[in-house]
Amino acid sequence: MIEVKSVSKPMSPFESFEGEEAAPRSVTTGAGGTATGEPSRSVQFLAGKGKSGPIRPPFETVIDVDERVRILDTDLYPWRMICALRMQGPTGAGAIGTGWFIGPKTVLTAGHCVFSNYFFGGWASRIEVIPGLNGNGPNGRPYNSVISNRFSSLDLWTEKEDPDFDIGCIHLDQDKGNEVGWFALGALPPEELVSYLVNISGYPADRGAGAEQYHHRNRVLRVSERRLFYDVDTYGGQSGAPVWIYESEGAPPLAVGIHAYGIGGTPEHYGITANSAPRIIPEVLDRLRGWVEQDGGWSSA
Repeated sequence: MIEVKSVSKPMSPFESFEGEEAAPRSVTTGAGGTATGEPSRSVQFLAGKGKSGPIRPPFETVIDVDERVRILDTDLYPWRMICALRMQGPTGAGAIGTGWFIGPKTVLTAGHCVFSNYFFGGWASRIEVIPGLNGNGPNGRPYNSVISNRFSSLDLWTEKEDPDFDIGCIHLDQDKGNEVGWFALGALPPEELVSYLVNISGYPADRGAGAEQYHHRNRVLRVSERRLFYDVDTYGGQSGAPVWIYESEGAPPLAVGIHAYGIGGTPEHYGITANSAPRIIPEVLDRLRGWVEQDGGWSSA
């Protein structure tokens, strides 16, 4: 079992703000929020559910053709739990990303969206979180936005920028998650994840300039000890997006990873063309639970 520690962004006085075998399966419970319970047609027709059956070559044909589809009903569950991020560093330089609610006041994202020596020279200064953003028009922000300067990540990311632990957290002062809902989290064993259809939805820079949510679903190609590799189309700006499955028809979405890398992050010796995500392994799930508890827990009001 590897030790994973939480690291929080230091606050200035002016800021208000392979060892022992782990449990084979651990999950948290998600929530739909108090907003409308109207069913989403996008989920019905676009979301991948269950397992895809045997994987047959060629693996790379789908990833070479952009099959992302824009989500238009972002005010509905589960799309409203996914947020466009507007990050800003100490120098004022900006970047875009994606995050998603895992509790009333807790948004999960990629570690490099909150801490990056390349983008920010360390910690981000502030991040605007925009749930269910749907374009730049007057009705594009169905749930407004929240700004935060309180972030956490994992020590293996902030100290070594280990891609297996590229995971970050945005702590909010408002319980926006009670309105929009939050994802259930699952630490599933590798053999259980193989061949699942995974869903990824986020805010890419190349389509909609980070203001429109795009979704694609496809199969898991490979599962390593700490990463998921999949044949799903993504682009810059979708870093931090949820990687989720539906275990069966009618089951709630279960997040199993945090999208962080394009094909350049896949080891060549795997022999596949795939994007990838750090997996939610039991040790990571413990830290995610701790971040939610730090923000008041799942019953936060």
